[in-house]
Amino acid sequence: MLADRLKTLAPSSTLAVQAKAKALRARGVDVISFGAGEPDFDTPERIKQAAVEAMRRGQTKYTEVGGIPELRAAVSAKFKRDQGLDYAPEEILVSCGAKHTLYNMVVALLNPGDEMLVPSPFWVSYPEQVRLVGGVPVPVATQERTGFDLDPDRVRAAVTPRTKVILLNSPNNPTGAVFSRAALEEVARLAVERDLVLVSDECYEPLTFEGRHVSVASLGPEVKARTLVINTCSKAYAMTGWRIGYCGGPRALVRAMTDVQSQVTSNPTSIAQWAAVEALSGPQDEVAKMAGEFDRRRHLIVKGLNALRGVSCVMPKGAFYAFANVSGLFGRTWKGPEKTTALAGSLDVTAFLLEEARVAVVPGLDFGSDAHVRLSYATSDALIAEGLTRMDAAVRKLL
Repeated sequence: MLADRLKTLAPSSTLAVQAKAKALRARGVDVISFGAGEPDFDTPERIKQAAVEAMRRGQTKYTEVGGIPELRAAVSAKFKRDQGLDYAPEEILVSCGAKHTLYNMVVALLNPGDEMLVPSPFWVSYPEQVRLVGGVPVPVATQERTGFDLDPDRVRAAVTPRTKVILLNSPNNPTGAVFSRAALEEVARLAVERDLVLVSDECYEPLTFEGRHVSVASLGPEVKARTLVINTCSKAYAMTGWRIGYCGGPRALVRAMTDVQSQVTSNPTSIAQWAAVEALSGPQDEVAKMAGEFDRRRHLIVKGLNALRGVSCVMPKGAFYAFANVSGLFGRTWKGPEKTTALAGSLDVTAFLLEEARVAVVPGLDFGSDAHVRLSYATSDALIAEGLTRMDAAVRKLL
């Protein structure tokens, strides 16, 4: 009955972990979740008030498919202010979140059989979206010893006659890596040389803790002309539920993506758009404050993870994730409620931590590395400390 394309579609492991943790909590089980990829802060009041005012003004109707002019102007100003990038309104599209923007991109760019290179570990939705349109996602490994920095030599080696797109995500989900300028420059040269499209997912750009965030589109006019830059209001302004993402890029590509959106969702929510105008155009104090808090928490969680037996974790340079290597636990035995299990991968470790420690983490398998689990430290100091204490006690019970 169902379309063949769904045979290879995997559900989001992040959402699955969140759902399981919520189900346990509903039964009265005290679960600490490190699964959610969203800030634990509330949306700033000034942004909520902008939405209220929009409703009072009657801004509750359909808007232009690609976003109201005021929001596209605010996006344009943000790109100029923070990345030094100039985009005209026709080169900007506002969508229902960055995930929606990415899907518009794969529909507009990829034919069946076209390849998109994706540095690995990667966000779980990248390969799934590519497969949905008949494309081929090609993982390109990064190395833990470099902090998971982009590896230009491996990217070059992965290019084939079917390669059409190179996707970059920095700061990276799940590793927290911030790709070095040198690596980005090499890959940009490769894209120009081989006539490839660059897609730069910069959703965690404001959460860059070491060094300065570099957008690959800023590396020269020839590079910018083949680059689509994607961002969102979700992370920087704690607006995950508002569903506003946006992009800037070549006019022909943005027009094609807008046409796709016009037949699928039409405009993003009108009220959320007006809230986003305030988010991008108003004072940015909350962004810096939130980033400072995440910066402090990353040290707290990484120090705790490295103190666990059989676990190690490189220091992330951005985003709000720790990508912990748990391969040191493999082969050890866990006496579960129904059977004894030898831990053999990230799925086993995830199940073990949820059952024994009442701590929810996300298995690295779906991110491209079965040796790791992802923990979001977008939660309070108290919960981070308690979660680590529980994990330590659980790991000590392994045989």
